[in-house]
Amino acid sequence: MREKIVVMSEDLSNRIAAGEVIERPASIVKELVENALDAGATDILVQLEGGGKHSVKVVDNGRGIERDDVPLVFERHATSKIYTFEDIYEIDSFGFRGEAVASIASISVIEILTRREGSLSGTRAVVRGGRIEEIADAGCPVGTSIAISDIFYSTPARMKFMKGDSTEQAHCMDAIMRLALSNPEVKIRVVSKGRTILAVPKAVSMSERIALVFGEDFGSHMLAVEGQKGDAKLRGFVSMPDRTRANTKGQFYFVNNRFIRDRLLNHSVITAYRRLIEPRRFPSVVLFIDIPAPDVDINVHPAKMEVRFKNAGEVYGLVTETLIKTLAGESVPAADSSGLSFGAPADSYKGGVQNTLKRYTVLSGPEKRIFGMNVSERGAGRMPDSSGGNKYEKKPPDFFSERDVPQETMNFSSLEYLGQIAGTYLAFSSAEAFILMDQHAAHERVLFERLKASSKESPPVQGLLLPEVVNLQPGRFDLLMHYTEMLREIGIGMEQYGENTILIKQIPAFLAGCNLETLISDILEEIRDTGKADNVDEIKDKILTIMACKGAVKANHTLTDPEVAALCKDLDSIPFAATCPHGRPLYTVFGIRDLEKIFKRR
Repeated sequence: MREKIVVMSEDLSNRIAAGEVIERPASIVKELVENALDAGATDILVQLEGGGKHSVKVVDNGRGIERDDVPLVFERHATSKIYTFEDIYEIDSFGFRGEAVASIASISVIEILTRREGSLSGTRAVVRGGRIEEIADAGCPVGTSIAISDIFYSTPARMKFMKGDSTEQAHCMDAIMRLALSNPEVKIRVVSKGRTILAVPKAVSMSERIALVFGEDFGSHMLAVEGQKGDAKLRGFVSMPDRTRANTKGQFYFVNNRFIRDRLLNHSVITAYRRLIEPRRFPSVVLFIDIPAPDVDINVHPAKMEVRFKNAGEVYGLVTETLIKTLAGESVPAADSSGLSFGAPADSYKGGVQNTLKRYTVLSGPEKRIFGMNVSERGAGRMPDSSGGNKYEKKPPDFFSERDVPQETMNFSSLEYLGQIAGTYLAFSSAEAFILMDQHAAHERVLFERLKASSKESPPVQGLLLPEVVNLQPGRFDLLMHYTEMLREIGIGMEQYGENTILIKQIPAFLAGCNLETLISDILEEIRDTGKADNVDEIKDKILTIMACKGAVKANHTLTDPEVAALCKDLDSIPFAATCPHGRPLYTVFGIRDLEKIFKRR
């Protein structure tokens, strides 16, 4: 290891800075569109090639750049936003560090065309690897056009970590949509492969922009919120408790119109929805917090994605209290009275908990098939045998005395069924142990293994009498279309139905009654997070996991003895019957020694 201290070259320091600021093409799109907004643009065009990996071009009608200032654009720490140290405490622009374009230039080729209003000619500059190769007069409209190509050519290792074109494009669209949400007065259009994939005109209100970006379907399931605590103000929309997602990626937080990620805000939202939504599900929110600039520090992250609040408790209380009141139906103010009004009346959510619990219902009638058999009346307390009787073979398996250590040789059908606890856990006993099983996790494992086996052939599917129309966010549509054949192989048949809309015509039979919009949303998140096309098997397994979770019996659902018997028989017939597809344990064992310790007999 070298011990001599040296000063890094400018080229090396620029590349390191690029690694902090430019994670993927979406980072480039974000920085360039933010610069356009800072320049006062009201019309922005974004062109993507190869999902942004091949090239990114952003054209705006903003103020443009003076010719003498063009060379400074590519210098580190060159900015028009800060002139004195005190200016840091009054920042109201997106970009201010002066690092973004210099970092982009160090790892790509940039061509810029720009003209200020009143100038007879514009300026064209070409920069490669951070060095200006050409600068000259050129004819162009007022505004700035900046094209980025050969991205990561000087850092090929970074390119290896890029995902497929459709996935990277989805990330770019996420960045654009966040900026579109916070700037409704700006017209934004996105073009990929010569096709317009997003076109949002100027909007007069936040609600109108939300509807334009996410679609009317999204807006129809949102509630308006508005509140104030001290100098902090809150406005926005939150989803109804029956509309949830598998992760927090449907949550958008803006502080003084700047999109941020913040654990405190995440926690405050989850606190407000506690007991209204099922575990491991998350609401969608679009929240804007307006707070005096001196009360928030936005200079704590290279990409400016995090902030630090001076009065964090006040902000936390504002969000939590406002959402709780809205969800409880105490008040649903019109957060944006000048625009569209969407969302349900508060009265429909006074019984939020009861309405939410209804979603757990799996059986729609006495003849609904579950665990491969018809539902019948609850039988005796002992486990029925495979023939439907109540014979119980007292051949208990050998158990470990340690808790939470599932055994590969567990024979569930041989256990004595004691009953159900809290509508969620199944209790069993043997001569040597007491066993608790999570009914959802167990059924989920059974369905997953069946899906994996049937996906190699032709899985049993059910055609929909009335095909389901699902509107997708721009960018998500192309991502889903890339995997239509794979989805068809596992039983989901769909086709394009207009721009950014699909028509679902068939689904696996066991998913009848499932919320298909939520299913597709969860599938898209898994596809986007997994990434490259060569991970097809991994993507398929994750999709099968989602489908198994959707189709599995839920908590708070009463099972009959024959259903429990069928579930145990199914578990005995499959491998990996110790955990669900997500890795959670199916059951836990309390050996005699464990019970003796609990009751102080040892």
